[in-house]
Amino acid sequence: MTNSQPLPPLPRPKWVTDLNSPLPRPSASTSSIPDPPGFSRKTGAICVKNLAHISIPQRTQQPTPSKPTETDTIKLKKAWEIALAPSKQIPMNAIMMYMSGNSLQIFSIMMVFMLFKGPIQGLINTNAVFAKFDTEALRSKILGVKAVYVLMQFVLLALGVWKVNAMGLLPTTRSDWLAWESERQPLERAHFAFG
Repeated sequence: MTNSQPLPPLPRPKWVTDLNSPLPRPSASTSSIPDPPGFSRKTGAICVKNLAHISIPQRTQQPTPSKPTETDTIKLKKAWEIALAPSKQIPMNAIMMYMSGNSLQIFSIMMVFMLFKGPIQGLINTNAVFAKFDTEALRSKILGVKAVYVLMQFVLLALGVWKVNAMGLLPTTRSDWLAWESERQPLERAHFAFG
């Protein structure tokens, strides 16, 4: 048996009705909570004349580097932090290179690749890293900071070269160059004598 008449709509829940209808405002006579100092319920705003008896503590201003020398000192300190950051990576990278072993495996090859990639990118981006600290007053000091940064990157590269040599990938032994060596010509010859 099918009924062709549509079902009547369901009544709205109480919470939907409560959300759509605003709450009634309490009147001034029914409220037992006193108004905060300086607030007028009639106007709905703060009255400044009622606040004359309240003392408001003055905010102390944060110390801002107003002098150029103070700003330059802060910039130079930040530049030194960036320049010395690669030196903090040296012990960690050295331990990881030592622990990865000298055999040719994908893990050790990826470690060596990452060890070379970071310092090379750092050397290429040296001027970009210190561009925000470069001012006329700091130009000579920033050159020293850049030199330390470049030195730290070269130390990381030297660590990578040591690892590649330990893996046997650098041609540093005589046996690596035997194809290009000529045969030694003897100064004397000894022959077996029958006698």
